[in-house]
Amino acid sequence: LRTFLKFAARRDVAAMHVVEQALGVPMKRFERPMLGFLSREEMLAVIGQPGVGWVSQRDCLLLALMYNTGARVSEIIGLKVSDVVLDTAACVHLHGKGRKERSVPLWRSTVKAIRAWLRFNADLGPTSALLPNRGGQAMTRSNVTQRLALAVKAATRTTPSLAKRSISPHTLRHTTAMHLLQSGVDISVIALWLGHESPTTTHQYVEADLAMKEKALARLQDPQTPVRRFRATDSLLEFLKTL
Repeated sequence: LRTFLKFAARRDVAAMHVVEQALGVPMKRFERPMLGFLSREEMLAVIGQPGVGWVSQRDCLLLALMYNTGARVSEIIGLKVSDVVLDTAACVHLHGKGRKERSVPLWRSTVKAIRAWLRFNADLGPTSALLPNRGGQAMTRSNVTQRLALAVKAATRTTPSLAKRSISPHTLRHTTAMHLLQSGVDISVIALWLGHESPTTTHQYVEADLAMKEKALARLQDPQTPVRRFRATDSLLEFLKTL
């Protein structure tokens, strides 16, 4: 509704006063759930290793690309072969919401997987979907969700912690953001990486990062710990007397 009011304000200047009054109404308060994300070990278990089959190789590349880029489902299924650059500065061009475009660099392992996939599918043209379904068309949202569920189910054999987790394609996007944050990447860079319009959206990852909070807590002194006064050693005192 607020988005529509902002659009209407540009189209009907005479109603600007009414629109501003409506936009001045505060947002309804609601409980914001904690963001769910996977650890590095869990994420690698979900990606797995590509098999010899066509579907296995496609699913492995699909999950690796989603983790590497932090792309939305709509962005990943809309990728064309021409959107991938595998030269010196390897990257992928994503077409996000609002017709916004951004480029995300690729890891060497992802570049290697894409090259292997393109060699395996030599009939894919520049305008073909990079990750097609069996019919050669772009995958659907439900298709991606289904393939992820199967990958998680297979990963639970080696990683039991995944069994009780509710993992959606957007969880992989959260995982990329959290791993970038934990690696020391600035929050503004993460916002550009994910294609967020405002860094305010990205700030919720800082709130969910328990590892950073634990580091901050370690710097605080336990209130039950008695305050210790520094006592200089005899050698230090003798040295200071000579100055």
